[in-house]
Amino acid sequence: MKKYANSALIYAILAMVGGVFFREFTKFNGFEGATTLAFVHTHYFALGMIVFLLLVLLENALHITDSKVSRAVTAYHIGLNATAAMLVVRGIPQVLGIELAHGMDAAISGIAGLGHIVLGVSIVLILLGVKRAVSRAEA
Repeated sequence: MKKYANSALIYAILAMVGGVFFREFTKFNGFEGATTLAFVHTHYFALGMIVFLLLVLLENALHITDSKVSRAVTAYHIGLNATAAMLVVRGIPQVLGIELAHGMDAAISGIAGLGHIVLGVSIVLILLGVKRAVSRAEA
């Protein structure tokens, strides 16, 4: 439970850092258009802090953590951070007006896509762990 609470705290801090970076970086560069940097803040708050706060509650109530859930949570961390990193990697050139080469653009999209896939699969695996915990609690 403490690991989930610590993760929630770390993701809250990362969300705030991402929000401040987005605001200040765009302001410093006089950028007023759309950029993926804006999504770092919300991804870390919603998919980071809120999800891990929910896991704290689920762990406290149902003791959901077993080896399968632990592996899924590790994968979740990897997927979330890969996704957020690619939002930053794509957003900085957007703000600076740097045109990415086709290969670089495709690579960023591919890594971000893999991050999202890992996130999705991890969520399903964690929910299966919740289902197992509920079944144990009912027995």
